[in-house]
Amino acid sequence: MKNMTLTQIAEACNGQLFDAENYSGGEVTGVVMDSRQVEKDCLFIATVGERVDGHNFIDDVFDKGAMAVVCEKAPVNANGPYILVKNSLDALKNIAKWYRMQLDIKVVGITGSVGKTSTKEFISSVLSQKYNVLKTEGNFNNEVGMPLTILKIRENHQIAVLEMGISNFGEMHRLSEIAKPDICVITNIGQCHLENLGTRQGILKAKTEIFDFMNEKGSVCINGDDDMLATIKEVKGKKPIRFGMSTDNEVFAINVKTQGLFGSTCNIHVKDKIFHSYTAEEEHLASNIFSANIPLPGEHMVLNAMAATAVGALLDMNYEEIAAGIKSVQALGGRSNIIRDGKWTIIDDCYNANPVSMKAALDLLSMADTNKVAILGDMFELGTSEDALHKEVGQYAALKNLDVLVCVGKLASFIYDGAVDKFKGTLLYFETREELIDALPSIVEENDTILVKASHGMGFDNVVKALQEMKKD
Repeated sequence: MKNMTLTQIAEACNGQLFDAENYSGGEVTGVVMDSRQVEKDCLFIATVGERVDGHNFIDDVFDKGAMAVVCEKAPVNANGPYILVKNSLDALKNIAKWYRMQLDIKVVGITGSVGKTSTKEFISSVLSQKYNVLKTEGNFNNEVGMPLTILKIRENHQIAVLEMGISNFGEMHRLSEIAKPDICVITNIGQCHLENLGTRQGILKAKTEIFDFMNEKGSVCINGDDDMLATIKEVKGKKPIRFGMSTDNEVFAINVKTQGLFGSTCNIHVKDKIFHSYTAEEEHLASNIFSANIPLPGEHMVLNAMAATAVGALLDMNYEEIAAGIKSVQALGGRSNIIRDGKWTIIDDCYNANPVSMKAALDLLSMADTNKVAILGDMFELGTSEDALHKEVGQYAALKNLDVLVCVGKLASFIYDGAVDKFKGTLLYFETREELIDALPSIVEENDTILVKASHGMGFDNVVKALQEMKKD
């Protein structure tokens, strides 16, 4: 890793290097917090967690070949060099911040209330058609995960696509200081983390902290159809590039054609001013319109494709490359992942939930041409308006021509209340996930399309597993 000697690391994290008498001065090969991931000459950061204290594994990681450890407590009879710090998590962030400055790489930072991960997948897929890309894996988007992702960047990478998630004020400011993004993408301003951020205005304020350490010559891409993001007129002297379904945006979709749960095709129009390197001789660019085959279903996926188009255009990609990247994107488990096998179709969207994503998922389910079953659970972190917001989802569900609506959890009782007056199908309520799973055989029928969605803490991945096991019967 470039400029990652133990001396430089110790200086970067304000630590003190001990037992380095036999240290040769080489650079570490990687940085990990999980002792199971230790490889030869890597740096292990020992942290004190709620369940596990990484300091208990220091002897083990040296046996596995670690070059050194960062720790808060000096080890007894250390088997190698260690860097003593006041707080290991702060050290991790400072090390990542130092390392980012050593890299000649473009960073795309993605935030928003809904769709960060899907947008990250679209952008990564597009950019991978031309560049060597490193992207955030899994849910590594917070003040621990994002620094670890940055520390996976190597000199052969040309672009890093980083998902940046927060739940409170100040967090994005710190993430931006570490990532120093060259391009900032904001998907929308919804109703997530209201218990900490208060209002959508608060969410906008917290999310736009991503601009605090953006490259002074960087670019901003935002959903121009979002009313809160529409208030952003200028960032560091430049107008943001807007994408959306409206022709007022620099990137917009026309003639969108949906194919049920099998994705969409659309024509994407890109205005001249965001392209910098094309010539009039390139006939396929003359109209600035190209056709995109979007393999994932839902209008929100069209928005993701347009966000990826904006970023690709800023990074000098042509339409053929962008279209190929859009076509190649793949769904992730728990995020509008369509599972088609056995007796029925499952829309696995149980990784997380808020009112905006709930409504988008219901829109997707309503596109099915089969019996439609929605299994909805609690949405967390909605603050004092949580009851009303759940009821609003129920009212929305009642208008979507569903056959069965199942509400699960304490808060989901308000989804039931919101739907009960106008819902024309079968409306059910279960207090717990376990009660639901026991009742599933009496709820679903062969050839149904079944939406499974709730906040991650509801453990609805177990509902998806139960449905998959039932398919084998």
